[in-house]
Amino acid sequence: MTTSGSPRLRFAPSPTGYLHIGGARTALFNWLYARRHHGTFLLRIEDTDRERSTAASVRAILDGLRWLGIDWDEGPEVGGDHGPYLQSERIALYRETAERLVREGHAYRCFCTKEELDARRAVFEKMGRPYKYEGTCRSRRLSQDEPDRPFVIRLKLPQGGAVRFHDLVCGAIRKDVEDLYDEVLCRADYVPLYDFGCVVDDHAMEISLVGRGQEHINSTFPQLVLYEYLGYEPPRFAHFPLILGPDREKLSKRLHPEADVMLHRRNGILPEALLNFVVRLGWSHGNDEVISREEMIEWFDFDHVGTTSGVWNPEKLVWLNQHYLKAARPEDLEAPFIGQLRERGLSAEPGERLRGILRAQQERSHTLAEMAELSRYFFAEPAIDEKAAAKFLGEANRPALAAIREALAASSSFDASAIEAAFKKTAETLGLGLGKVAQPVRVALTGGTVSPPIHDLVALLGRDAALARLDRALGY
Repeated sequence: MTTSGSPRLRFAPSPTGYLHIGGARTALFNWLYARRHHGTFLLRIEDTDRERSTAASVRAILDGLRWLGIDWDEGPEVGGDHGPYLQSERIALYRETAERLVREGHAYRCFCTKEELDARRAVFEKMGRPYKYEGTCRSRRLSQDEPDRPFVIRLKLPQGGAVRFHDLVCGAIRKDVEDLYDEVLCRADYVPLYDFGCVVDDHAMEISLVGRGQEHINSTFPQLVLYEYLGYEPPRFAHFPLILGPDREKLSKRLHPEADVMLHRRNGILPEALLNFVVRLGWSHGNDEVISREEMIEWFDFDHVGTTSGVWNPEKLVWLNQHYLKAARPEDLEAPFIGQLRERGLSAEPGERLRGILRAQQERSHTLAEMAELSRYFFAEPAIDEKAAAKFLGEANRPALAAIREALAASSSFDASAIEAAFKKTAETLGLGLGKVAQPVRVALTGGTVSPPIHDLVALLGRDAALARLDRALGY
């Protein structure tokens, strides 16, 4: 594959569940490199696992990427000149290529049954040795009845030598051919396994740089053999470090709920924060922690991708999210905030009141989920905490509550400045500090002792709701 001109990179997930954080980082690194170098970023779905691949999983991948703001220039729902972009629709190409390899002596049909292979594997396991296919069918002559028997097509490795390549992250890598084996390229129906499908598709789609996780390094050796057999120029390779969970185990769907990209959306994490967090799992730019999307594009290169595993740090993610939450425009938070409210059985409409609530809560919240919890009393009458009521809604507080209720009812204006003036005047009249008036009102309106500044709280609740809750507190 030619490496001149603008680069072409791809993300090629298998749709077997939600978008994994590791997959999202792979997509992000490739996307950033393509955007920085004015290249093309392609999305290909490797959906040939017929038992596990589902349309719902494809949708989950597309939705996860779009939520993160990772768009693609070619691929599903976008199109392009190198489609189709689902492997299940490319079987004819795999068949043609596999038959060519067999015809040219670089691959062969293997008729070994699963039972035969399992029996051989068991013998090696008893000896404490890993099993490697022996090449039983490598030189086998076909009898007349064998074409009708089930078979797979295997790669015929060269005899001796080594496979070498230079990785843009890991440097020079080699492996002796004797440490490899004649792996399966495709089944009798020509559905490809990973290594074969990658080579055929990456060549057909003119991919010039393959960026993926370090767990795929061993796949690169047989793939390079295939490139040579087929006369294709291989792409450059960049293999990214693993991501570990908080327990220092590889981040996995089985062990770590946080591996699910969309879980973080449900938890009230902003996409900008998750993107910033993910890009730092294996890549750095000096000591910068807060890195905008624009800075990522400007700065990203494989030179600063490390080789040591990144470790999931939930505290840092929340810290980053709080930063982005504070800096966000309220109008940009309306839609996801309404979604959080709906999950709690609450409803709200976009508009100035909602944006006012968001402004009032931004400094106080770490996530949108926390913000929705803190804001319940704006959208439904709250229960009153018994301890707060005992302290602030007793008989001693009745004069202050009654006086502020009268002042608010009589106020010709109900904006924050007029409400602030009413509180100050009431406190002066009663000879009390402002807090002695504000805190009982806060408990009456919110059910608890914590809220935004009292004049903002009352203004955002509105006259009718504020007076009704004060009446409820006076009769408590």
